[in-house]
Parts: sequence; C-alpha cells; structure tokens
Amino acid sequence: MNTFTITNEWVSLEKLDEILASNAQLAISEEAKSGIVKCRTYLDEKVAKSDRLIYGVNTGFGSLCDTAISNEDLEQLQRNLVLSHACGMGERVPEEIVRRLLILKIMGLSHGASGVQLETVERLVFFFNNHIHPVVFQQGSLGASGDLAPLAHLVLPLLGEGTVMFEGKEVTSSEINTRFGLSPIALRSKEGLALLNGTQFMSGYASYAISNARKLWKQFNEIAAISLDGFDGRKEPFGIQVNEIRNQVGQIKTAEIFRNLLGDSELANREKAHVQDPYSFRCIPQVHGASYDTIEHCATIVEREINAVTDNPTVFPDDDIVVSAGNFHGQPLALAMDFLAIALAEMGSISERRIYKSISGTRSLPAFLVAKPGLNSGFMITQYTCASIVSQNKQLCTPASIDTIDSSNGQEDHVSMGANAATKLFRVIDNCYSIQGIEILHACQSLEFRRPSKSSKRLEDIFANFRKKVPFVTEDRYMHPLMKASKEFVTTGI
Repeated sequence: MNTFTITNEWVSLEKLDEILASNAQLAISEEAKSGIVKCRTYLDEKVAKSDRLIYGVNTGFGSLCDTAISNEDLEQLQRNLVLSHACGMGERVPEEIVRRLLILKIMGLSHGASGVQLETVERLVFFFNNHIHPVVFQQGSLGASGDLAPLAHLVLPLLGEGTVMFEGKEVTSSEINTRFGLSPIALRSKEGLALLNGTQFMSGYASYAISNARKLWKQFNEIAAISLDGFDGRKEPFGIQVNEIRNQVGQIKTAEIFRNLLGDSELANREKAHVQDPYSFRCIPQVHGASYDTIEHCATIVEREINAVTDNPTVFPDDDIVVSAGNFHGQPLALAMDFLAIALAEMGSISERRIYKSISGTRSLPAFLVAKPGLNSGFMITQYTCASIVSQNKQLCTPASIDTIDSSNGQEDHVSMGANAATKLFRVIDNCYSIQGIEILHACQSLEFRRPSKSSKRLEDIFANFRKKVPFVTEDRYMHPLMKASKEFVTTGI
C-alpha cells in the first residue's frame, strides 16, 4: 500500500493496522474535501448572519458556555483554547500510538461535520506523511469533553507551538516550520474545539490494544500447547463434543485450535498414567475462549468509534443545525478497555499457573526444571517474577470506568476516565508479553525433558526458533538476559 485515501467509507481495525504497518501515505478524497469545505462555509455564514450563541463557536468553554465572545475575538479564542489546554503530564505517549492519534483525528475531521478548515486537516496529513510526531503526554484527560489535554499537545504544532519528534530527535514546531517552509495555521471559529474534543487519545490506545490483544491471544494458545506437551497433559479436554455442548463461540474456537496444534504430537497422543490435568491445562478452552469473546466484543466497540464523529458541537449543514451534545464522552471505550484489560490479565493469570505446575517436580519433570535441584535453583525465581507481574495486572484491572469527578465548575459532572483505562491497559499488554516470555521459557525447558518424544510440527518449529534465541539451561546462570530475550521473541511474534 503506497497511499490510503480517506473517503469516509468504513475503515476496519485490520485496515487501520495495515495502513500503519505498510507506512502508507494519507490523502483526502475530493468528496471528503468538499464536505469539509461545505461545513466550514456553512459555519462562517451561520456566525455572520446570526446573533445566536453557539457553544464553542462564539462562547467560552465548559462552565463559561454562556459567556459571549465577539466576532473579532473568535480566532484568538480558539488559539487560547489550545494553548491553555496543553496541560499534559506524566510519561510521553509512544510514537507508534501518536501516529494512531493523528490518523484517527484526520479521519474524524474528514466527515465534514466538525467545521474545520481544509488547510487544518491537510496540515495534520502532512505531519503524518512526514513522520512529524507531536510530543504528547499520557496524563491529563478525564475521558469526557474529549481527550482535551493530550489532543491539545497533538495539535500545538499547527500553531507553531510545542515540540515534535522528527528523525529521532525532539525539535520545536518552529524548527519544523522553517525546515518545510510552513506557516502557523490561524484557527477559525470552533476549530480549536473541534481539534481538542474527540476520543482519539482513547481510541488510539484502544485500537493498539485490540491489535495486540489478538496477537497475544493467538500466542497464549501456542505457548500453552507447548506447556501442555511439556507437562505431559491430556488432549481430551479439547475434543469436539465436550466443547460444542457448552455453546460458547470462543471456547469452541480455542478447542479447535488446540486440536490442530496437537494433532500430530507424539506426546499428546501417547497413553497417560494420570486421569486428569489441573485446571490451568484442562480449562484452557473455557478461559482462553472467554477472553476471545471479550476481545472480539471490544473490537466491535472500538471499530465503531474510529469511524465516528466525536467532537462537539456537531455541524449538520444539510439540516441547518449545530448540535451541542456529548459524543466526546468516552464511556463506550472506557468500559470496553476495562473489560479488555481483565480478559488479557486472566490469560496471564492462568499462564502463571501453568508455569507454577511446570516447576513442581511432578510428571517426571525435575523440580524447578533443572538438574541437581538444591545445588541449582533453576527456574524457581522466574515463577516469582511472573507471579509479581500477574498480581500487578490484577491491580491494574480495577476499573477506571466506575470512577468520575466533577470538572469545569460542575458543568462537566460525569466523566468516563477512559484515558486512564487506556494507559493502564497499555501496561497490562506489556505485562502479558513478559508473562508469555516466561511461560515459553519454562515450556521449552520442560519439552526438552520429554525427548526423544516430539511435539507437533508447528510446536516443534516454534521450539526450534526459540532455541535460536534462548538456550537450554543446564545449571544456574544469570537469568535476566534469557528472560529479556524470551520477551523479545514473543513481542516480535512467534
């Protein structure tokens, strides 16, 4: 893909990932340009012909919604809005997510219902196409009235303010303007509000989360299958009849995947001395399956959001109305991201239980998966580390969406806290990659104690690729580098 043209047609999450992964350039279709210009022209005429107050166009903001602003001050009002709202704190938003913020803001404004200038949208496209990434901070949004503080930082460079990351360095926006021969954009009425209102901070993180959740789900299945063979587990819990009778889509899908992963495994198909496995193996279809159903539910919510108009007020030229409402409220995303964090954390939790069983000294495996336990501690403390990470995930899964706090003198009296849901979900995802790295370290170690019996071709291929990065542990050694390499292996995709 060389160029993706924004046409206002539905964009799937898969297409969004494809655009980002292919490093495509963005362009705005002529139809979308016409819609943007039409909306801007309508708004200018509306303000010129009427003395009626329109929120955010010729009024103040928040609890100052009834304060009239003269026509001569409308441009200054919008500039002041962006500058005063750039109040972010905390860690920087990673550039890969800033890139999502940019494209999602461009998509939202291109619907022709926000009243922005075409020049403003085209400048954001210029930033995206030239990898000019504004410096944005993680803290500051309440997840309602839009993601005000982070989006203010995102659009500061339009005004020649703030800093950006460009070619690996942080530079001022004025330096970028000089380099590319750009002039700061003079915002027209309502534009600052259109840029700052919206859920793009939340939806940027949420779209990243769905992409990674699907990858994590696939890999948790594959790694769990290696653990199952390493633990000499039974295949019967993955059978057709017992899973189909439960009627749960994710469970049925998970069991089918395991049947395929284990179908040609010598280990899975040999006679077993034990009648039953622990829940962490036997209930994989039920647990991973429920997470699958949750991921796909949340994906539906997020995909709707990235195709939506979420700023305020919303302008409808054909109906001759400007509606001040609440599309910026992040509740759909806040609930979905809290739910998604729980679904991912649960896969991490059951993964840690498999890790714990692998070092238990049962099923003919040596205690702590190493020769001469006692002299060697082996994989004892890797499980401790995983337990710590799993517990942190549990703590991060306290829902953000149940919280709210008054802002703007009580005018904004219920907020979603979806931005906090987003940033803690981001940490849960990173923790899940750490957990996967630890489980595959244990799983491959245990599989070696089953030689000469083999697992399936697919799982043996994963094992062989893993061994190119991480060796078998024969005696105690410095473990952190092995754990780091394991995490890198799963993060890049097994």
